[in-house]
Amino acid sequence: MWQRQGKIMSKILMRAGLGFGLLIIIAVIVIALNWAKIQRLKRVTTLFEADNIVHNFSNMDEVLFSRPLEASSPPYVWPEAPAALPNAVMIGGKAGDLSDFLQDTETTSLLVIRDGKILNENYYLGTGREDLRISWSMAKSFLSAMMGQAVESGEIESLDDPVTQYVPALKGTAYDGATIRNVLNMSSGVKFNEDYLDKDSDINKMGRVLALGKSMDEFSATLMERQYEPGTARQYVSIDTHVLGMVLRGATGLEIVDLFNETYGPLGFGKAPVYSTDKQGNPFVLGGLNLRTRDYALFGQMIMQGGEWNGEQIIPADWIALSTAASAPEPDLDKTNVDYGYQWWVPKGSKENGDDFFAVGIYEQYIYINPGAKMVIVKTSANRKFKDVSPSGGSYNEDSIDVFRSMAAYYTE
Repeated sequence: MWQRQGKIMSKILMRAGLGFGLLIIIAVIVIALNWAKIQRLKRVTTLFEADNIVHNFSNMDEVLFSRPLEASSPPYVWPEAPAALPNAVMIGGKAGDLSDFLQDTETTSLLVIRDGKILNENYYLGTGREDLRISWSMAKSFLSAMMGQAVESGEIESLDDPVTQYVPALKGTAYDGATIRNVLNMSSGVKFNEDYLDKDSDINKMGRVLALGKSMDEFSATLMERQYEPGTARQYVSIDTHVLGMVLRGATGLEIVDLFNETYGPLGFGKAPVYSTDKQGNPFVLGGLNLRTRDYALFGQMIMQGGEWNGEQIIPADWIALSTAASAPEPDLDKTNVDYGYQWWVPKGSKENGDDFFAVGIYEQYIYINPGAKMVIVKTSANRKFKDVSPSGGSYNEDSIDVFRSMAAYYTE
């Protein structure tokens, strides 16, 4: 009897062993088939870690799907008029040391342009001139300028058109009833958690959509709740800019990549830009542009010149004036030191400071434009403390604007 039971047990164990082995084989196959996806997800979830952040910000093509844009021909050659950086600048209303500020904010590049000439250019933390640095939300201002072209051409009939007129897929979502103007002003009212430090926030869910090769368009259509009625309060939600990209595609019948090449090719970028995308190839227009620091400055210089470049009107001058003026409603909560236009930021006291305005991305990427001083300043950074109280007791954004204004005053005295 014992021998018989032993044989039965041996058969059961053998079958179990075969089953377990089969499971292992299946698991290995699944992992192998999804290895690239797993690696992308890992890179996204560790994107901002201290040991990775500087490298990642210069190599986003290793992190997300991407599409190269066209290289400009011929590349623009900046004239130069070398001038030293100021030692002392205003930070939080007090005199401070510029080099300390640059170090504290983990600056990776600083480029100062005045009257169309490079005054000073520096790269830090192992980065270099040819690095394609991630824009983060500075990309929103590039898209805004392209929207201006579509308005002038009549492809977008009115900023007061509902977004669903151009993107029917958003009917029945939280965007149903919002106008293009509402979305440009970040006052769509859509409920969206933008906290990058909360792993369960909507913005981080969106990051996983990109990493896993899903569709940003489909993700936008899943947003069903509103925080506010459209147009009643400013609430910064980056997904609004993706919806603007959908509107632009619907209005023109063209891909964003083609519109970008057509619009910005004449500027003469020194290196072919790269757009981070979803797997479907739709650019991450709310923050996925990758350019050299000098090429961000080209865009800033063109905007400061009222959209004109080398005798050609790239962006309508009326649109630039409109989009860089404070027009958005005040935020319902968290009052800030900045106003908002059409995907551009306008600091308080702009009229008294050269009518300045700026584009900004998380971790402190800036294109600061001061028409009164004829200055463009580009600063890229990897400041992991960007949401903390700064050493001055204020915010890092307030400190940065103080510094840029100090530099503008220094070079125009």
